[in-house]
Amino acid sequence: MISKHFTEKLIEWHLDKNKRVMPWKGEKDPYKIWISEIILQQTRVEQGLEYYNKFILRYPTVHLLANAPEEEIFKMWEGLGYYSRCKNLISTAKNIFFDFYGNFPTTFEGILKLKGVGPYTAAAIASFAFGLPHAVVDGNVTRVLSRYFGESMPIDSTSGKIYFTQLANELLYKKDPAQFNQAIMDFGATICKPQNPLCNDCVMIDQCVGYKSNIVELLPVKEKKLIKKKRWLSYFVFKLDNGVFIKKRTEKDIWQNLHEFFLIESKKHIEWDNKSINEYLNSKLNIYDFEILSVSETAVQQLTHQTLEGEFITIRIKKVPKCLDKYMLVDFEQLDKIAFPRFITSHLEKVND
Repeated sequence: MISKHFTEKLIEWHLDKNKRVMPWKGEKDPYKIWISEIILQQTRVEQGLEYYNKFILRYPTVHLLANAPEEEIFKMWEGLGYYSRCKNLISTAKNIFFDFYGNFPTTFEGILKLKGVGPYTAAAIASFAFGLPHAVVDGNVTRVLSRYFGESMPIDSTSGKIYFTQLANELLYKKDPAQFNQAIMDFGATICKPQNPLCNDCVMIDQCVGYKSNIVELLPVKEKKLIKKKRWLSYFVFKLDNGVFIKKRTEKDIWQNLHEFFLIESKKHIEWDNKSINEYLNSKLNIYDFEILSVSETAVQQLTHQTLEGEFITIRIKKVPKCLDKYMLVDFEQLDKIAFPRFITSHLEKVND
């Protein structure tokens, strides 16, 4: 009975009170739904909205995305982070266009096989585009369910993931899965929020176990605590004539396929001054004829699992040292056409102001 109450009240709230407007709501095109879901993975809606509109305007069909230059797509993605998503986006677009003749898979299982698509994204595309009865289960959904049912099972445990997925599918409004999925996601985002939930505005307050037990703020439960790694990045910006040296990051790490300057990474803050810069360039890189132009203020960027700090040391050189053999010399005017991580573009924006 409590389950029926939940679904009925949720749909009632969605139809009467849900005012959340987003361009992909009500969308039936699986391509556009897929684009929105990939962009919104690990990205706030407010930020993802701008990128979604930009991508759909530039690549309104999978044909255009699959045939676009990869460097251009990465530049479009710049600032969104988690660049493996962009790499998977490119791979899947080519897969759909060249292997499936531009036709999106029409089953949950088929969608799930696409690179970069997990159960949540597959359920979203399956229900929104094709009306298939698959419940979406993300952070918003598990938070709503754990609070409403007073469930303390950790949402990030294997058993918790299975439990909440089964529960969401039991509650699913089978006549209109898309409506139910949109409703529960919006409810979690606007009413049953992570902090300061609007319990007084909740249409399900009379049956919410978490509220009646005064444990709303304690739910949902997570068993794993996020440990953030600290990294110190010292970028040497080597200038020669009207250009600067850059290279593409190819290792499987943050910012794969994006470009950067000459990097020294350390676990601790390095105090760069004229003496330490001279010593490093002389003894480590065999560079002797140079001019120190500037040392930036400390830059900081917070990622989900990492804290990045660093500085940019700008050096003018007169010839190409061996350490830069594998780097590209790019004209300053071309830098805004190249994909860099936000850590670097923020510095370039300050320099160019």
